[in-house]
Order: sequence, then C-alpha cells, then structure tokens
Amino acid sequence: MKYRKLGKNGPDISVIGFGSWAIGGGNWVMGWGAQDDRLSHESVRAALDAGVTFFDTAAVYGLGHSEEVIGKALKGDRDKVVLATKCGLVWDENNHITNNGTYDSIIGEADASLRRLGTDYIDLYQMHWPDTGAKAPAEETMRALDKLVQDGKVRYVGVSNYDVPLLGKSLAVRHVDSLQPPYSILRPAVEKEILPFCLEQGIGVVAYSPLTSGLLSGRYTYDTKFDDNDWRSRNKAHTGEALRSNVDKANKLNEIAAGLGLTLPQLAVAYVLAHPALTSAIMGVRKPDHILSVLPAADVMLDQAVLADIRGIAAES
Repeated sequence: MKYRKLGKNGPDISVIGFGSWAIGGGNWVMGWGAQDDRLSHESVRAALDAGVTFFDTAAVYGLGHSEEVIGKALKGDRDKVVLATKCGLVWDENNHITNNGTYDSIIGEADASLRRLGTDYIDLYQMHWPDTGAKAPAEETMRALDKLVQDGKVRYVGVSNYDVPLLGKSLAVRHVDSLQPPYSILRPAVEKEILPFCLEQGIGVVAYSPLTSGLLSGRYTYDTKFDDNDWRSRNKAHTGEALRSNVDKANKLNEIAAGLGLTLPQLAVAYVLAHPALTSAIMGVRKPDHILSVLPAADVMLDQAVLADIRGIAAES
C-alpha cells in the first residue's frame, strides 16, 4: 500500500480507502440492498490487514448503521486508522432525510456519530452535501466544524460535493482539509475546475465512486437489472440506453486494461490516482474482494498516451 498526505495540513492516508455506504444496508431511500454485517466486519478487517488506513462512512448510511458496524469492526485498532464520517443529512422518525448545515445541527450530529462509532474523536468530519435549501450558508457550517476541532472532537474538517464557489466561502472561515467529489473515467467533470483549485489551495481530495457505482466493474451487460431496493434501479446511468452506452465504453476500457495486465477496476482506480490533486480513491465495499482486488492499482503508473486513450473513450457519445 502507498500513502499520501491529505492536503497541506492533514495526515497520511492510504491511497485506496474503504467506502462504507453499501454496508449500511438497504433500510433507507438510497440503499444498496440487504447486507450481512458479518461480511461487512470481515471486509473491514481484511482491508486493515492489507494496509488500508482510511475508512470513510457517514451518519446517513443505513441511518446510523454503517457507523455502528465500522466502529465495532475497528475496535481495538482505532489508533491505526484515519476514520472519516459525514454530517449534514438528517432523518426524522419516518426516515425522511433532509439537508441541514446549521451550526446547532452539525454540533449535535457529531455527538451522535461519536456514540455510534464508539470513539471520542473523529479524524475527518465532512459536510456531506452543501445546504442549498438556505437553512445555513457554507460559512455557518464551517464555523460549526471549526468549533468541533477546537473542542477536540474532530481533528480535520472536509466537505463533500462542493463546487469552487462554496469551497471559497468555506475557506474564508478556516482551511478545508479535504474535498470528497465523485470522480471517475466516466465522470471527469471535476478535472476542469475543482481539482486544479484544490491543488492550488492545498485541499486534499478523496474521490468517491471511482468505478462509477459499478459501471467500471466489468460485470455489467446490456441486460443487467437491479433490485427495487437498490438505488441504481432508479438511476439513469444504470438503466436503458445510458447503460448500453456505458457498457460499450467499459468494454473498450477493458481492452486497454488487459493490454496493461490489469483488470478494469484496477485501471479505473489507477486513472483517478494519476491526477496530481488526488490523495485517495474510495472503494465501495460489500465483501473483502471488492477492495482487495483493486489494491494493485496503488502501484500502477499510467503514461500520458494511455491516459489520452482513456479520455478519448470516455468522451465518446
């Protein structure tokens, strides 16, 4: 495993991180279907044994369940990892989820996450989505995150799914240690403005969904279907003509991967890690092989010709 520093002030973390959205299970609006907690525990332990030190979760994943699973699986090894979670998405007694970036909500959410994780500090606390509903400006959210750092409950602060203007507003309050954006061969939009801005400002980048939620797993066909309780069954990129187009691109990319002695997922992760702004690529995990099989990507160096070929395929209509 290789490690990189998270931005200009953050800790060293593994270049491949453990993503725990799916292990929250299917008991909420954006679930991945049923998940076995025993298998989730095994996945965490296997990743840790393989040198993975960055574990990313969120309060809303499984409505708290993912945090509980991660906390139990890492018990006894807390000091060996950089544990990240997220705030800003809250739910009511009917499991209705809303965005809330207000000062009081962020402070209260942190205490709840600490309890579920079974720890007295969070290494990286991230605003999950910007509060575009005008409940709170980005500056208010950042003041709350800064207070948590001052109180010793959080060590570093980050944001997820922010654009450059929102990052600028946040930086006016305090340094933002990390950004977590979606980034993959099939979703390269952040390469234009966001990644250069982060590189310039010393903001670490931990990209999520480097396999584009499975589209670059090499397992999908034109006929792939998802269970009704899997959010991909309602996602445009995973259904209909969009799915056919993405499968065609994946097949072409797989030819490049095979020529390099790689699997398609390894190529996809290596592509993301090739960008100089990147600190880590987060792999969504449901079973040990989902992360163990891509770890060789940490040692892959793609040359400019290969990168150009990959971008060319991604740009095809």
